[in-house]
Amino acid sequence: MFPTGGVYFVGLDVTLCRRHITVENTKMQKKYLSKEEALKKIQKYCVYQDRCHSEVRSRLLDMGVFGDTLEEIMVLLIEDRFLDEERFARSYARGKFNMKQWGRQRITTELKRRRISDYCIKKALEEIDTEKYVSTIAQLAHQKFHHYRTRYDAYPAQQKTANWLVQRGYEPELVWEHVRSLQNE
Repeated sequence: MFPTGGVYFVGLDVTLCRRHITVENTKMQKKYLSKEEALKKIQKYCVYQDRCHSEVRSRLLDMGVFGDTLEEIMVLLIEDRFLDEERFARSYARGKFNMKQWGRQRITTELKRRRISDYCIKKALEEIDTEKYVSTIAQLAHQKFHHYRTRYDAYPAQQKTANWLVQRGYEPELVWEHVRSLQNE
């Protein structure tokens, strides 16, 4: 016990603990949002970038919107084209392929994880140009093979390159086709 009457926590200051507890308690108290306020906030959220239905639904639940109000807001967002799963899937696939150089399998897996329909996934994969896809595999295979070749013999370098490309979501058949051609370099 301290002279102030506080309890001693090993390594922590009592006042810091009290402030921390106070901050935590205020975070847990959520302000009630009307339907109109929630709609405005979620519209801003959707305008910033394309969102899928599950992301928006999760965000509304975090805001404290439940039940019929949540469903009404979702319908309004879809009617006003703030939410469009096909548009989201297309931009997601385009962005992940162009920026992060993901393969079709990884993009498909991530879209399924977000509960996007098979139809939308098919449309999204059409956004990826086949020639550019094959040239990206060739370029990445070349870069990684030469990176690993400085440390390993040819076969382990090929194996590591192929594993890396498959992890990025490229089809194993295409990967091995390009990796085997690197052996002659």
